[in-house]
Amino acid sequence: MSALSFLILLVAGVGWGYLKLTGNIDTFSDDGVSGDRPPGSAGGQNVLVIGSDTRSGSNKGLGGGTGAVGRSDTVLLLHVYADRRHAVAVSVPRDAMVDIPACRKPDGSWTRPQPHSQFNGAFSVGETAEGNPACTQNTVEHLTGLRVDHTVVIDFAGFSALTSAVGGVPVCLPKDIYQRDLNPKRATRGSLVFPEGPQTVSGQRALDYVRLRHGIGDGSDIGRIKRQQAFVASLVKKIKSRGMNPTTLLPLADAATDAMTVDEGLGSAEKLLSFALSMKNIDLHNTKFVTVPWRYEGERVAVVEPDADALWAALKADRPLDGGTKSAPPAKPSQTPVLGRGIAVAVYNGTTVNGLAARAADLLRAHDFTVTGTATAQDQSRTGTVVTYGPGLREEARATARLFPGARVTESGTAGVQVTVGQDYADEPAPAPADASATPAAEVPAAVADEARSADDDPCENLSYG
Repeated sequence: MSALSFLILLVAGVGWGYLKLTGNIDTFSDDGVSGDRPPGSAGGQNVLVIGSDTRSGSNKGLGGGTGAVGRSDTVLLLHVYADRRHAVAVSVPRDAMVDIPACRKPDGSWTRPQPHSQFNGAFSVGETAEGNPACTQNTVEHLTGLRVDHTVVIDFAGFSALTSAVGGVPVCLPKDIYQRDLNPKRATRGSLVFPEGPQTVSGQRALDYVRLRHGIGDGSDIGRIKRQQAFVASLVKKIKSRGMNPTTLLPLADAATDAMTVDEGLGSAEKLLSFALSMKNIDLHNTKFVTVPWRYEGERVAVVEPDADALWAALKADRPLDGGTKSAPPAKPSQTPVLGRGIAVAVYNGTTVNGLAARAADLLRAHDFTVTGTATAQDQSRTGTVVTYGPGLREEARATARLFPGARVTESGTAGVQVTVGQDYADEPAPAPADASATPAAEVPAAVADEARSADDDPCENLSYG
């Protein structure tokens, strides 16, 4: 959470005592970074920011997870546009179900791919106290098709120290919060922890605020993500309001780097400063926060396609999400229709609705897909449509999913591409448009554009994230 803020304050501190920070910077090895990566972009840069709730070292007693294995909490993919004046931070829910690719363990061996697994499980691969940021980076690259240029991890101790060093962060709550809201296992409500309305939090209280999920909103991790996004915005705003001078910034930078782990490309004060210089002109008002398109899947979260693909395509093309302008004119969205020539697909009916697989097969054939067969799935209680794919067929599966709005795309050990239609397709079987005048595949969904929250927003202006 605070790594994004750290990069901003670091820029303002160029030229003051930065050599003092060199000893504080820890790095993780790039040995675990996959050799099968998306190509780099000549446009913007992508920075993966991971909040770790490891219980080791100075993090003991600060709340969060238990045990010695490092776990990830908040994860943001920060896209810095090529104009270096605009940025978008995309949150990925920790309980989103994604495909975790092969990852390196501490002993040098590599795991097997883990299809349809909980996203925060990637950071725990290898079960070490410091976690596995390379595996999370591999997973994000696999999910998004975007190359991650840099990865930054910061733990609870660093977050707590930074909020204290800045003198507290303004927040806003829509209702009173009590001890049982922080710990639902309490038998009684307990004492008041946070009163309703605006207030300033730091240290342990700041951690309690950003980790709070019960007794407020819908009690989900999604609601907490919105609150964390608002907190980061307030933190950045508070840092800038204190003035950019060595007296105020050095304690903040020292606090952040002391509990910070970065990739080897940022592994010295000189490298960090050089990178941060490239972002010195980003304005708070031009820094937006969104969440990857999602829907509930039981107690977990599914990434919604093709909406998520449209978001990644926009970032890859360095286009704004809200129709705003940047220094360079945005690229035109692709008008390519859904064409399946050369893609073979097997179709299964995951419901008890008769004829659903045949209906989906007709839709696929109308778009030049080759349907290898239709059948009834073993599980006929599917609520959502799923497109699975074997090795090397990810793009073919994504093209297939464009005909089934809301479908989940996941890797499997079975060769080929399979569509298992669910009750969602029975309820709304409307296909995606077939011609070039149709809605472009890379157009950012309105819900994503509408959600975009500016880092300059007033924390009390909209309490929907509460």
